[in-house]
Amino acid sequence: MSDGRISVFKTYKLYVGGAFPRSESGRVYEVKDSKGRWLGNAPQSSRKDARDAVVAARKAFGRWSGATAYNRGQVLYRVAEMLEGRRDQFVREVSDAEGLSKSKAAAVVDAAVDRWVWYAGWTDKIGQVVGGANPVAGPFFNLSTPEPTGVVAVLAPQRSSFLGLVSVIAPVIAAGNTAVVVASADAPLPALSLGEVLATSDLPGGVVNILSDRTAELAAPLASHQDVNAIDLTGADAALAAELEAAAADNLKRVARSRPQGVDEEDWSADPGTRRLTAFLETKTVWHPTGALGASGSSY
Repeated sequence: MSDGRISVFKTYKLYVGGAFPRSESGRVYEVKDSKGRWLGNAPQSSRKDARDAVVAARKAFGRWSGATAYNRGQVLYRVAEMLEGRRDQFVREVSDAEGLSKSKAAAVVDAAVDRWVWYAGWTDKIGQVVGGANPVAGPFFNLSTPEPTGVVAVLAPQRSSFLGLVSVIAPVIAAGNTAVVVASADAPLPALSLGEVLATSDLPGGVVNILSDRTAELAAPLASHQDVNAIDLTGADAALAAELEAAAADNLKRVARSRPQGVDEEDWSADPGTRRLTAFLETKTVWHPTGALGASGSSY
């Protein structure tokens, strides 16, 4: 027997600059599960939404990249804590989005939480792995250290709506970059819910910005945007990836591609290694004198 209540459906919004705006266009599109059942309405992001997200990411970059690696690790761990607290919600959304049983969806969500913890532990270690002192001939120390690339546009995997999503976002921000993320076109709801988790964690607004719509529509302006420093093409098919690479060359963006076979060929459950952590790092080399004095008595 009905209790007379009217169901309260969730309103999904974009996550930009730490806030939850509706799409600039005001439009939404229906998201359905594998059986054609309606799951919700996702915001249909416009090109202006993409530009606003880049502005927010650029504004947040200085503070986030300037934070200590240890502090970034603490923030990422806090995100994992918040995800753990909303585990049941994400199990339901992943089950609906990917057509998985509840037990398989639970395993996916648990793996995603573990991955956040894994990257949280890498924030203050990656510098020692890829940086170091270089041997030189002369009275100098020559030190190479990694620095974040900047604003990274991330095209999320199309089929792995949560574990794959986490696997492409976490390494970008763990390395000190900020991100503009284009969620899976057909399964964007877990990504939009992730924005709610990020907003209630300690992550500064603008470090991660999440958009939803057809990937090609949003990827094109991001690939050609002069204030985007890099792009991850994981969620693009081969034809779209080639177009985006050509557009990205205009301001020499770093480009990371997924496996050459195409979209979502990666095994997201496998050990991720450090490949994605180092994809958007630059190497800065600094020379320091060892204290030898020139003829004038000044150090050089």
